[in-house]
Amino acid sequence: MQKLRRRLKIFLILFLIVSAFGIAGFMLLEDLSFVEALYYNIVTMSTVGYGDIHPTNQASRLFAVLLIVMGGATFLGVIANATEIIILKRDTQSRERKVNMVLGIFFSEVGYKLLELFSSQDQTIEEIRDKLLVSSNWPGNRFTAAQKVIRKHSFKVDVKGHLDLETLGNFLNSRRNFLLGLLENPVLIEHEDFSEALLAVFHLLDELSSRDKLDLLPDSDIQHLAGDIDRVYKKLVEQWLFYLRHLKGQYPYLFSLAIRKNPFDPEATPVVFG
Repeated sequence: MQKLRRRLKIFLILFLIVSAFGIAGFMLLEDLSFVEALYYNIVTMSTVGYGDIHPTNQASRLFAVLLIVMGGATFLGVIANATEIIILKRDTQSRERKVNMVLGIFFSEVGYKLLELFSSQDQTIEEIRDKLLVSSNWPGNRFTAAQKVIRKHSFKVDVKGHLDLETLGNFLNSRRNFLLGLLENPVLIEHEDFSEALLAVFHLLDELSSRDKLDLLPDSDIQHLAGDIDRVYKKLVEQWLFYLRHLKGQYPYLFSLAIRKNPFDPEATPVVFG
């Protein structure tokens, strides 16, 4: 999209330069007013052809030929690139809706439970909690600011002290088929960050499933698992904010429920009062 926008800007600049050159040329060669020269110029550059007017001398005809060659290409370039951007934007919006549908299913089945487990044992949660208390009046730049904070933050889940690895492992194992189904979904190709988050979750599932006794692990292995858990936690928070931002703009009723289920709000409840 960015390349297309840059290309469109280049064609627009060239179009304006050639237009100014054409208008000045026709005003000089045909002794036209600015409006008449502008009309002459657009008709020539768009290769529509002359119906009511035409070049009256040899110099004007040669100038018109030059303008058709120079201006026609830039005029068509502007139209083609603008059309391509519109089509691509529509396709992108359609893909984003599909990706966010998958995200919604993921959080409903797995994501919210993991965020609740991890945030309840997060040793650093108070440092960032206020950045995650999403409300209905958050503007887009508030989500952007929160995402920047999350990317820089180091999450630390207390795995050794309180997080029940057995419970976590059993939960993920109960969702194994669901996670495998998501990994096979072609929509994920369109959203690399969510794909990486899902792979991180699946890797954690494999790590936990590979151990027979999760309650008798040495400290070194617990630290290893802690790193995997912190990775999953961070990626899930990032995707959760991305998902909520989409819901706020596209599906207010889903957004309302999502913020009432906020796993980082100790007072969150799906029940609507008052």
